[in-house]
Amino acid sequence: MAFASTAQADYPEQDIRLIIPYGPGGATDILFRLISQEAEKTLGESIVPVNMAGAGATLGSRNVKDADPDGYTLLGSHDTIALSKLAGTVDYSFDAFEPIALLTQTINIPTAHANHPVQSADEIADYVSENPGQVRFSMIPSSTDHFFWAQFFQETGIDMADVRLVGYPDTGQQVSALMAEEVDFAMFNLPSGGAFFEDGTFRALGIAHPERLESMPDVATLREQGIEMDHSTSRGIFAPKGTPQEVLDTIADAYEQALENEEVQSRIENEFGSVVRFLAGDDYQAFLDENEAALSAAAENIDFQN
Repeated sequence: MAFASTAQADYPEQDIRLIIPYGPGGATDILFRLISQEAEKTLGESIVPVNMAGAGATLGSRNVKDADPDGYTLLGSHDTIALSKLAGTVDYSFDAFEPIALLTQTINIPTAHANHPVQSADEIADYVSENPGQVRFSMIPSSTDHFFWAQFFQETGIDMADVRLVGYPDTGQQVSALMAEEVDFAMFNLPSGGAFFEDGTFRALGIAHPERLESMPDVATLREQGIEMDHSTSRGIFAPKGTPQEVLDTIADAYEQALENEEVQSRIENEFGSVVRFLAGDDYQAFLDENEAALSAAAENIDFQN
């Protein structure tokens, strides 16, 4: 026991692997790399990002779930952990890990192409009622946007039988589909759609956040439009179950200090359309419990076989 305590007190003594369950270049990958590069200055050892895409982001999460609980293999992920269980892809959720800290939230934005007659999110329900069975919403099956639209339809009184959900394998293909006007609506955020909002290719229909985004001050929130919902991609750090509390606290402290860096904050907010939101310990656990409950409610309206 004395040896174990000494080892934990000296943590870390080697590089830490941060498994990112997506390929390189996306918002998840870029944000975790940015923050981890600053966090390793506090830890005194390198945090090595490892992209492990595949199996709907479950290849990476399973790798961490089954890793030794010594603090040297971590997971950088988001809501997809719970989504995968709700979709029946895996039999585990947040409770299979030790939650370390919530780091950022990327605010989601319902979007139309520039030529679409709908100008704001509160007009979508009427448009669907005027064109039943013809309105196409893009989504990645069982992913964040699939749940976004299920919740949106519920909040706006849209019958899912009146819409067409069109599945795509990744965000890049969704961007191409909306650009080609193959679909009416998609859910993007500033990392995936910011350049297209800026050049006028896409129209942001609302902000799924209690407050407007500083970089898009003219776009009203969904709540301002009478749609009572917020929706974001909430990214955090997780460890294998059984990782010692002292190790979890050391990692959380390093990431908290990283997020206090003004340059890191500026890049998160201005380049990636996200907000810094640090939660650790019981606060993060409570956040995950509430998040999973909301996702479970939305899942009741989703047919995962299609």
